[in-house]
Amino acid sequence: MHAPMNRTTAELWMREALKEARKAQKEGEVPVGAVLVIDGKIAARGHNHCVRSHDPTAHAEILAMRRGSHRLRNYRLPGSLLVVTLEPCVMCAGAMIHARVDDLVYGASDPKAGAIQSHLRILDAPHLNHKVDVVSGILDGECGSLLRDFFEARR
Repeated sequence: MHAPMNRTTAELWMREALKEARKAQKEGEVPVGAVLVIDGKIAARGHNHCVRSHDPTAHAEILAMRRGSHRLRNYRLPGSLLVVTLEPCVMCAGAMIHARVDDLVYGASDPKAGAIQSHLRILDAPHLNHKVDVVSGILDGECGSLLRDFFEARR
């Protein structure tokens, strides 16, 4: 077992994920961003890219994990921390388990599709052979307002 996530450190990484979310917003994508941290350094970044790439799997978390895996030349990401601005969905939660991500930090809850704490609680399934430690609500106000502003502007 490792030490719990320090809030100051979690906020530092979340600010980096927010930079990615703003890139998505500028591209007309839902503003969600993620960073993958390994050994205290950003190993990969990602932001939503579903619309532009015509790819329903191009979520920020998936892209960050994919890029990190390619960089490390390993589909497993032991010792990794995934930081994302929005609570991950079922697909992203499943990918975290398969990749063996150790820690997840997220900002805003997702009342519609959140699969970590809002609805399905995928990571809490007792039969899984890997557990991901979760810290939620980091800079949730800033993460949530970015999403709200985006959707309000589209209405």
